[in-house]
Amino acid sequence: MAGVNLVSGFRPELWHSVRPRGIPSGVVGFNHDLVGSDGFVMPATQHDLVLWLSGGAADLVFDEARLAVQALAPVARVAAEIAGWPYRQDRDLTGFIDGTENPTLLEAPTVAVVPEGKAGAGGSILLLQKWQHDSPRWEALPVAAQERAIGRTKPESTELDPKPADSHAARTDQDVFGKIFRRNVPYGTAMDHGTVFVGFCEEQRPLARMLESMAGVPDGVRDALTKYTKPLTGAYYFVPCVEAVREFASRAGTSD
Repeated sequence: MAGVNLVSGFRPELWHSVRPRGIPSGVVGFNHDLVGSDGFVMPATQHDLVLWLSGGAADLVFDEARLAVQALAPVARVAAEIAGWPYRQDRDLTGFIDGTENPTLLEAPTVAVVPEGKAGAGGSILLLQKWQHDSPRWEALPVAAQERAIGRTKPESTELDPKPADSHAARTDQDVFGKIFRRNVPYGTAMDHGTVFVGFCEEQRPLARMLESMAGVPDGVRDALTKYTKPLTGAYYFVPCVEAVREFASRAGTSD
């Protein structure tokens, strides 16, 4: 609880260039904007590397982040930085419980981690997006309207039956598109805030299909939640296992 966790992800094409057999075939970066049938855009803002540091003490995370930036300074510069924080235990800034369909921590490795025997075994494919919330518009909605947009009840996150076709639950139904493991994080200030979507999967296709569904690409039906949240960024990264990263770690104090 007092330590700092670090997740390191690489642009898929970059990792493939140094370890061609160390990543599932066909995985690519978020290299082009995703445009829905009505002109709705999920922007592509792909970078080469992402570091996600988290921990129970903000000062420790701060110090470790600065050390990481300093260590990478000879080969990389910081292109973007986001500071996140927990919110009401398991809810996001819409007030709804986040990740209701998440697998348990015991089940998560079978969903998020590339299995043994496959290229990139022990790694994971990460989708990272920053979504800005229009909180005044959202909070002006009656709870019943919010529930129709989400597709779940607000107090206990019970799925509506039937789910509205444009609800977030319907447009990202994991029984349809495949299972993922979400670790979303709120970000921002009182006036400018939202959610960092953090989704892990052993395959890229479930993540990509969910985004296409939200944008209304397959059928012209856009996710109702996107009327109150705006995607600002979009990137895919491959998170290799620790052993694979160690192969490229230089030894401090040597001339290698």
